[in-house]
Amino acid sequence: MKYPIQKLRFKKGKQGKRKKLKPIPKIVVPSFFTLMNLFCGFLSILLVADGNLVAGSWLIVLAGLFDVLDGFMARLANATSEFGMELDSISDVVSFGVAPGFLIYIFALNELAIIGILLSALPPLCGAIRLARYNVESKYDELNYFRGLPIPAQAVMFAGFYLTFNNKLFLFDGFEQGVISVLIPVVILLSFLMVSTIPFDKIPRFDRESVKKYKARIILLAVYLFIILILQDIGLIVVFSFFILKGLIMGLYIFWKQAFTDEPDPLDNGVNF
Repeated sequence: MKYPIQKLRFKKGKQGKRKKLKPIPKIVVPSFFTLMNLFCGFLSILLVADGNLVAGSWLIVLAGLFDVLDGFMARLANATSEFGMELDSISDVVSFGVAPGFLIYIFALNELAIIGILLSALPPLCGAIRLARYNVESKYDELNYFRGLPIPAQAVMFAGFYLTFNNKLFLFDGFEQGVISVLIPVVILLSFLMVSTIPFDKIPRFDRESVKKYKARIILLAVYLFIILILQDIGLIVVFSFFILKGLIMGLYIFWKQAFTDEPDPLDNGVNF
């Protein structure tokens, strides 16, 4: 039996038709780094609970690296979204709030019973407030600086503190409570700085316009990385102590300008620092 040519062609076309594969969403790449950040925070908690505080501390630092990479990849691929922002905040609360809080509790603050629990809870509690405020503010205004200490910075400070001094606790023998006497004010200060409005450096975009505008900040970032690579755990303390001190100095300068002069807020005029 013969079929008309048109009918044969129709059947062949129907069988040869293929569905086009949908492209992979851009958000997948930065989300992968965000989830790796969260995974590192989870592993850090497990290792600290198992008594391996050194590996747990380095995992917090590694989570910080993934946090930087997810933001960088999101800007590079133009894949920023509300979903990515919320996922990033959830991950940060675990990796840079719960994990460092648990680390300092197991390290020393567990000796203070209920007081130690409350102090150890400050990093995740203040960090959650800091992240919620950032998410709200970023919807209305994209600032060229962080308002309040970024939560990864305080987490890496605690990790660096432990890595630097866990084998040098004799340095705190002159204090009544040993290392606890130093750790308590550090916890309170860093937690306060997170919920404050003090300006801190923000990693700029690496496009041509941003490189020109924030050249000094990018050079300083390169110096930070070099110091950390050379000095490792001590480098973490040095770099982030300078980062915090720089923000405090800028905060004091802005306060003096507003309180004792008629000049407007330098940050409102787009001044880079």
